[in-house]
Amino acid sequence: MANVKASCSAFEIQAEYCAAMDAPITARVCTALADALDRDSETGRRALDWPGESVADALALRLVGGLHALHRSDVDPALSTVFSGAETDPARVTAILKATLVAQDAALLPWLDGPPQTNEAARSAGMMTGILHLAARYGPRFEVLEIGSSAGLNLLIDRYRFDLGGVAVGPSASPVTIRPEWRGPPPPSAPVEIESTRGVDIQPVDVADPVEAARLEAYVWVDAVERQTRLATAIAMVRKGGVDLVEGDAADWVEAQLAEPQLKGVTRVLMHSVVWQYLSAASRERIRVAMDAAGARATAERRLGWVMMEPNRDLHRHEVRVRGWPGDRPMELVALTHAHGAWVEGLAPPYETRDYVMRRGAYDAE
Repeated sequence: MANVKASCSAFEIQAEYCAAMDAPITARVCTALADALDRDSETGRRALDWPGESVADALALRLVGGLHALHRSDVDPALSTVFSGAETDPARVTAILKATLVAQDAALLPWLDGPPQTNEAARSAGMMTGILHLAARYGPRFEVLEIGSSAGLNLLIDRYRFDLGGVAVGPSASPVTIRPEWRGPPPPSAPVEIESTRGVDIQPVDVADPVEAARLEAYVWVDAVERQTRLATAIAMVRKGGVDLVEGDAADWVEAQLAEPQLKGVTRVLMHSVVWQYLSAASRERIRVAMDAAGARATAERRLGWVMMEPNRDLHRHEVRVRGWPGDRPMELVALTHAHGAWVEGLAPPYETRDYVMRRGAYDAE
């Protein structure tokens, strides 16, 4: 019963996040799923008996992605009344989802096999905010390493145009301009020259494959029309220009990349967004140790940075934190951000600092 309670609670928690992120339809679906899940389908049984940490494993978003894919495929008219927003009665929504879980059991079950890969290009606004802080400290030239790259959309950070509180970065002719609602003080206005981007993912999404691209699109909440448009454009950019993205273990890859020779005058930056919670404790510790060791070797000519945009589930917010070497400044909280980049709130110094000992799904203030 403990797993059943935790599983249902995961959907309720996700509903709160969706409501806070202006996604009322997806919030309604998550709320109803907390009641709709039963043992009449294999999908329901597997969700109710989830063996891991249902919140950190994004159980709710796995199932919502599968349901959204069914809606996009137009194979379940009743379900589509829920995802279109036409059906809002809680009892009716719950009944429809119960029926769908049974009728579409075989199609839904595989969506529980792996975590969602919500590769949102606008999250790069948070990461570029962090890079601007490093640029003000160390200069314009960067080499970017990303873990958990999914389809590699944030590896296009050098090809996107950004308007961050009036601070413009990136090529003006880019087909994608990322202009979040800006709150608070703007980031540092500093030139940024990203010379290379490389990424790794445990299971990269090949957007050249229409099936994989459609799966990625299904993870974008149905409420987020602007996100869907931006995703389609970013997918086209990857198909046209490619990205340096490999399959592999994050810790193995980070250790190998940090061991590679580094160009003089370049800041090597590790960045990630909504990834840390999916890594094992052992992997997180290996990455932390590797970054500390590389930071100890950093010089004024070969700098190192760490930029993360990760959820603080204790405080129900997403945080942009930055650390740079050489220097003894700890990890600094420089901005808060919407989970999908709709807004960014710049913070003013003195910045909150804490060690980056992080558990799955939150930060520990140790």
